[in-house]
Amino acid sequence: MLGAGRISSIGFFCIAAALAPCAHAVDPAQKVARVAFIDPFSSPPAVPGAPAFWEHLQELGWVQGQNLVTEKRWAEGQIDRLPALMSDVVSHHVDVIVTRSTPAAMAAKNATITIPIVVASMGDPIGTGLVTSLAHPGGNLTGLSLEQTADLSGKWLELLQEVVPQLATVAVISNPESAYVKKVAKDLESPALARGVKLRFMNVRQPAALTSAVRQARRQAQAALVLADPLTVAHRREITRLAAANRLPTIYVVLEFMDSGGLMAYGADPTTLWRRAAEYVDKILRGARPADLPIEQPTQFKLIVNLKAAKALGLTFPESILLRADEVIR
Repeated sequence: MLGAGRISSIGFFCIAAALAPCAHAVDPAQKVARVAFIDPFSSPPAVPGAPAFWEHLQELGWVQGQNLVTEKRWAEGQIDRLPALMSDVVSHHVDVIVTRSTPAAMAAKNATITIPIVVASMGDPIGTGLVTSLAHPGGNLTGLSLEQTADLSGKWLELLQEVVPQLATVAVISNPESAYVKKVAKDLESPALARGVKLRFMNVRQPAALTSAVRQARRQAQAALVLADPLTVAHRREITRLAAANRLPTIYVVLEFMDSGGLMAYGADPTTLWRRAAEYVDKILRGARPADLPIEQPTQFKLIVNLKAAKALGLTFPESILLRADEVIR
């Protein structure tokens, strides 16, 4: 199963000891916690997996209206709003800041060096300077990293090759300003060379550039790979619409795109990530220090395929993919 794929370094199992109950645990019944939730994209229900965060937090003893007060903010895909949103919640003297994406993590880190920060998903925390070590983050930030390896980058190309016969060129649609994208773009080089696939990078720095990027991708390549950053995820409906309109077979690295009619996606399950983030918040509220909580990396990934989208493109998923898919949209 593709879902059993692994990433080396710090895995889910590595934080078991660090997330063990503290010797001087705080009883949720004796504390009212203030949690800030800042999402770089749009408000619910557009945050896949986020309900699992609140549900699991309640399971862990933190109930809104009783011992939990929340401050929620939404950047609506406008990354330049993040610094102001972070400063705003800091002024409310919250106990923990919860967010996702590398830009949001960096904005939170710049806003405070004391309030604990839990990031439900970020790119390369070491390469971007958020932490100095995955095992021992230090400072006030911890959470889950989606740093991709060359193996995972190769898996995206492998899936495209199985679906698109005689695939020679793949267009990579991404925001080149993203630190995460820069890292993944570099990781793609080796597996592309090994598979005999040429890469054509279509840079998208503003939403207005999406239409021309997808059209150019259709002219220069037989398939596309869309890398995730706040810009592309915030405009995922437009991207999947453009890919369908231009008859461009496309794979996505985050599962959110499948809710918008994407052809196929291979990535970490957001529900699992958010539940893990809730556990980080719980431990911090009970007295754990973010500096002592290792940054976790996913060990399992999901493959989702869309038969309806494939039919519209005149494609047929081979049995090898259908047997490995964790979810098939019909």
